[in-house]
Amino acid sequence: MARATRPGPEPPGAPLVGVEQSTSFLGWGLTEDSPPPDAVAAKSTIEPTPAAAQLRSRVLDPKMVQVRSQVGDLDRGLPPQSDIGERSISQPDRMFLLKQMTARLMLAVGGAVLGSLQFGYNTGVINAPQKVIEEFYNQTWLTRYEEPITTGTLTTLWSLSVAIFSVGGMVGSFSVGLFVNRFGRRNSMLMSNSLAFLAAILMGFSKVAYSFEMLILGRFIVGLYSGLTTGFVPMYVGEVSPTALRGALGTFHQLGIVVGILIAQVFGMDLIMGNESLWPLLLGFTFIPSLLQCIILPFAPESPRFLLINRNEENKAKSVLKKLRGTTDVSSDLQEMKEESRQMMREKKVTILELFRSPLYQQPILIAIVLQLSQQLSGINAVFYYSTSIFEKSGVEQPVYATIGSGVVNTAFTVVSLFVVERAGRRTLHLIGLAGMAGCAVLMTIALVLLNQMAWMSYISIIAIFGFVAFFEIGPGPIPWFIVAELFSQGPRPAAFAVAGLSNWTSNFIVGMGFQYVEQLCGPYVFIIFTVLLILFFIFTYFKVPETRGRTFDEIASGFRQGGASQSDKTPDEFHSLGADSQV
Repeated sequence: MARATRPGPEPPGAPLVGVEQSTSFLGWGLTEDSPPPDAVAAKSTIEPTPAAAQLRSRVLDPKMVQVRSQVGDLDRGLPPQSDIGERSISQPDRMFLLKQMTARLMLAVGGAVLGSLQFGYNTGVINAPQKVIEEFYNQTWLTRYEEPITTGTLTTLWSLSVAIFSVGGMVGSFSVGLFVNRFGRRNSMLMSNSLAFLAAILMGFSKVAYSFEMLILGRFIVGLYSGLTTGFVPMYVGEVSPTALRGALGTFHQLGIVVGILIAQVFGMDLIMGNESLWPLLLGFTFIPSLLQCIILPFAPESPRFLLINRNEENKAKSVLKKLRGTTDVSSDLQEMKEESRQMMREKKVTILELFRSPLYQQPILIAIVLQLSQQLSGINAVFYYSTSIFEKSGVEQPVYATIGSGVVNTAFTVVSLFVVERAGRRTLHLIGLAGMAGCAVLMTIALVLLNQMAWMSYISIIAIFGFVAFFEIGPGPIPWFIVAELFSQGPRPAAFAVAGLSNWTSNFIVGMGFQYVEQLCGPYVFIIFTVLLILFFIFTYFKVPETRGRTFDEIASGFRQGGASQSDKTPDEFHSLGADSQV
């Protein structure tokens, strides 16, 4: 182990070593294996230079840094994690991050998020061809029973076609653990593509077979596949990513979803595949991304964390890390994984029932559930599933183009959220998103009510829907999963994700199944229901949800033990740094 040595006197104006010019720690010549700086300072009789002392005192301030990461990050040329997001990243830091974006890493992440794209595609694909598919249902019914289908039956079949996707998602999200620990992260993604292939065949040939049952069954199976990917993809991407990039690369899952929705909206245009003859091809297109993933993923490595922690194959994990990082020195990554393995062995796994029984977990699991409900019951999927019909009722002459426009806005503001979530904070963005969506829902209701009196209100409805989607991607879209990851430590986190996933998919099903009935009952006032829900979610978030940015797991848990989710300005010393890299 390298000995700690103090550098010689620095000439006036000399650059401070230890931050960007050197890999030593703050000018004290420490390596990652060296004793902490305080220990060195205690043994030394020579005072450091004023510049080194000032920077050293800043970095060692307990309000500014996580002790668990400061030495490793600085030794690799990075600022402390607490500084990331607090200041601009220097040019050497940017170069370091770019070097970590290796071709093998991008291949692994790109191959994985094809599953996220599938999820988004199958969320949005059912929207544009609604009329031609309903006509197919009517013709099939007429052929079988020699009478036209009733309006009530048609509404039920269509709502089931939309919502059965979420039922499959519920089952799939609850089954993630059965696969990832047995077959591995990468192999689980590969195996799940068999479901996508089967779903594509069923939906693609449903018209030829005159069977709407095949289409509905295909929607259930592709929902099952999508539920699995919501667990597989974030887990794999998080485990192959280096610490400094884990937060940024983790957001690719959400970006893949919204890009998939946009692709579905474009392909669903009548001029492309959203017409009477090609809609089966539109639904069966899900075959293509799965085929691409089956081609790409065999060249991507298995998760090194799975190899080391679950399989205890250290040599394989080390080999994979070298390929992913593009360097032969991966000792710090291996040490981090070994520490995680030791922590998992020490920490008791928590069951789903214990989450609700233990007073320690009752408040965080309530927050996790309510935030997932705020995502789905905000009304966003009512817009995604039925936006074309909403635009038609608003008097828009080309509703499909307006729907595509909402998809572009959705994608653009997802990219925006990637850059602001670590600066503005999770709680703040969630509150802004909820408030903005509530305002847009009111504006949308006014536009729909006054449309018959003022034709120009159709443009107001477009603006309202675009704003609704934009505010969703600022807060309620990406934030709930960040919060769930950060509210729970290693032991209860898997059970918490299972409960959160079930809550998300269940509320998704309720909206998909019930929106058309509620719309028929309430008419243009349907979005008032979502407005009320958004206001309730805003109140809950304001009073109950803590700001988790810049805080450790232990500090967040301590906050709940000392009286619930306290505001950050009321408990400044209770929580400290938890950057995006801490999410799973």
